[in-house]
Amino acid sequence: MITITHGQIRILPRPGSVRDTWFRLWTDGFLNIEEFDGICKGLFRNDRGIVYSLDVHTLKHIFNIFDTKKDGLIDRQEFTMCWNKWIKTIIRPVNIFLIIDVQNDFISGSLNISNCSAQQNGLEVIEPINHLLETVNFDSVFYSFDWHPIDHISFIENLSLRPLDSSSQIKADNAKLYDTVIFEGSPKIKQRLWPKHCVQDSWGAQLYKDLKVVDNAVKIYKGTISDVDSYSVFWDNKKLTQTTLGSKLAQLNATDIYVCGLAYDVCVGATATDALSIGYRTILIDDCCRGVDLNDIEKTKNNVVKNHGVIAQSHEVKTMVEGRDRRPELGYKLALEIEKSMERESSKEKENYK
Repeated sequence: MITITHGQIRILPRPGSVRDTWFRLWTDGFLNIEEFDGICKGLFRNDRGIVYSLDVHTLKHIFNIFDTKKDGLIDRQEFTMCWNKWIKTIIRPVNIFLIIDVQNDFISGSLNISNCSAQQNGLEVIEPINHLLETVNFDSVFYSFDWHPIDHISFIENLSLRPLDSSSQIKADNAKLYDTVIFEGSPKIKQRLWPKHCVQDSWGAQLYKDLKVVDNAVKIYKGTISDVDSYSVFWDNKKLTQTTLGSKLAQLNATDIYVCGLAYDVCVGATATDALSIGYRTILIDDCCRGVDLNDIEKTKNNVVKNHGVIAQSHEVKTMVEGRDRRPELGYKLALEIEKSMERESSKEKENYK
């Protein structure tokens, strides 16, 4: 039986199909899909030794990604690529903890989310986030800030500063808090109206006083441009400008992003969506988030799962970060990104031959 502990593969000294699988690769030089399944069962298990089985479709898809010769076998060359690009990351990920917008205004200030329809208390994220910061050895910790200029487009108080487009069903004279309007522009800007919040350098924009701030953490500021909002910590809502998050993650060779904070169905959800679309293995920490609308919170969860992310509870994070709980959803997500990369490389080669 193969076990993987702290990035080391051990073949236990007792007979078994997985052990035989490992030796088969180095004796006859090939793995078939049943033998590859044995390796996957060694990879995907929790800290109690319980195996996460891959469904047949997912197993075949992953196997076919690394069977580049399409002969129904993985040879040593193909397995070397599988090891370097896939297995190494699964057993030795680079883990980032991204704490999103845990700021005064969202907890006890002008946009206190407990006043929104879900009536959730943003203060409740502080304790589990602090516990993770104290007990889990992330490779890096990031804090994001909503950081708006005083004339920001999202503030209902500023509605009169910009003309609405004729396509906006809600007009300026009857717009209410939390309505969605459409402003003129190229492109047009669809915008939900919020109370003035997180104004740059104000008390409301500060991190909540009881939130632990670790040394050497990275701070990311978003929503800094007057004429466009920014829910995601990666981009503004129109994908016109980036924050510094993407470049900093690239510098760290980040693989796994653990996201949490406020608000679940707004900035946390948008950030998780972007992280997944960029290609990061993404884990949304459910009990470290609070949101605005219960239906939108469920949509956020479903979107993460549909795109091969993981919804986890804070008590599960430590074993995941330490590589003692390896989820197949994240392995499949990584395999899909490798497949995309291989397809891009193949397209470039074809272009070069033209």
